[in-house]
Amino acid sequence: MLFQLPRLVSFQSFQEARVMKIPVETKPALWGAVGGAIASAIIGFSWGGWVTGGTAEADATQRANAAVVAALAPVCVERFQSSADVAANLAALKKVDSWSQGEFIEKGGWAMAPGSKALDQQSAVAKACASLLAPA
Repeated sequence: MLFQLPRLVSFQSFQEARVMKIPVETKPALWGAVGGAIASAIIGFSWGGWVTGGTAEADATQRANAAVVAALAPVCVERFQSSADVAANLAALKKVDSWSQGEFIEKGGWAMAPGSKALDQQSAVAKACASLLAPA
């Protein structure tokens, strides 16, 4: 016989031949990797200092606002001290209750940055200015 016909292979045996043989040790290793990923995420977010993007954004905004207040409070103090009737204004500021001293500074217009419109942090600047002018 010169020519031999190929043996017919059933579809089931063909499918069994294509399935990848995975070692038995692989399944526990994969579950260990999943458990390790979950554990590292829990540890990272609770003790590791990891934060979400929203938390990082909120922290950055808070620090930026605090920096603006810290930069503008001395300007407010200088504007207060260079205004007319400094002594009378300072005496009136000291007479006002400590929780409303920021309002007094804000109403006087000293907390507003020169050449700008009302700021979102204007009341915070006024409170910082009042604490610099009349320390408790």
